[in-house]
Amino acid sequence: MRMRKKPNLLPRMERCARLQIKTPELMLGRWRSEMPECRALWLELGCGKGRFTLSTAQHNPDALLLAVEKVEDAMVIAMERAYDAEAENIRFISMDALDLRNVFAPQEIERIFINFCDPWPKSRDAKHRLTAPDFLRSYADLLPLGGQIHFKTDNRPLFDWSLEQFEAEGWALGEVTNDLHKNGVCGDMTDYEAKFYSQGVSINRLVATKTQDTKNGADGKVPRLRDAALSDARGRADNT
Repeated sequence: MRMRKKPNLLPRMERCARLQIKTPELMLGRWRSEMPECRALWLELGCGKGRFTLSTAQHNPDALLLAVEKVEDAMVIAMERAYDAEAENIRFISMDALDLRNVFAPQEIERIFINFCDPWPKSRDAKHRLTAPDFLRSYADLLPLGGQIHFKTDNRPLFDWSLEQFEAEGWALGEVTNDLHKNGVCGDMTDYEAKFYSQGVSINRLVATKTQDTKNGADGKVPRLRDAALSDARGRADNT
C-alpha cells in the first residue's frame, strides 16, 4: 500500500530536525560522535512509522539507534513520535539501503534490525529483497565478528527463502521461530506487527550472527538468483 502524502511534510520534519541526519555520507566512520557515551551502534532498515524504533530505543538507552527510511511520509511520523517522547538516542536517515556502504564504515555497526520488509514476490525482483545475498554481504561489511541481524516478517515464504540465503552466505542462525508471540508478546513490536498479532497472524523471527565463514563484499559476485518466486499470504505462487 502506498503511503499517503502528508500535509505540511517539510515543516513537520523541520520541527524534529535535531533527530535527522541530512548528510549521512559525511558521518562515515564517526557515527558515535552523535552520542559518545553509547555502548552500541544499532541500525534499523525501514523504520516506517517508528513504533519499534521508539520502543527499542527506550528499552536500550545506552545504544544509539540509527533509523533508515526512504519514504519520508512515513519517517516524519516516526520522527514526531521520538521527538514528542524526548528520545535522545535515535537518529533518522532518509536513504535507500543500497547506499549503506557509502554511509557506514566497515565494522561500524553492531546490530541490524530488518522488520517486515517488502517481500518482492516475483522471481525477477528477488534481488530487491533486503535478505538477498548482495544485501547480506553489505551487512557483513558493516558488522564485526559476532555482529547480528535481527529479522522479522509475517511472510512465511519470504522467511523460508531468507533462511536459505543466510545459510548459504555463512551466517550462524539462532532464535529461529515461526510463531514469535505464541506465549504472549515477545519484544518490541512494529505497528504492522501489533496489528498482525491482534489478528492472530504468526510472526517469523531469526537472529543471524556474523562468523569467520560469513561472506562479504570481498567475496566477489553473488550467484544469480533463480526460481526465487514466493507464494503470497494466500498460498498462490507467483511464477512470473
